[in-house]
Amino acid sequence: MKDELMTVPQILDELGGVSRRTFYRWRELGQGPAAFKLPNGELRVWRSDFRTWLRQLEAAA
Repeated sequence: MKDELMTVPQILDELGGVSRRTFYRWRELGQGPAAFKLPNGELRVWRSDFRTWLRQLEAAA
């Protein structure tokens, strides 16, 4: 399966309505998925990194 870049709104939607503020707080605390900034300042997350992050959360629960 081909990897794709996810936007913050896509991530929030997949997380079931987590707020943007919560997502950015997780990032500040180092608890969010691996992400990078585009030159325009927007964040992107590889879908594979997002899935890995979710699996890590699941394993820790």
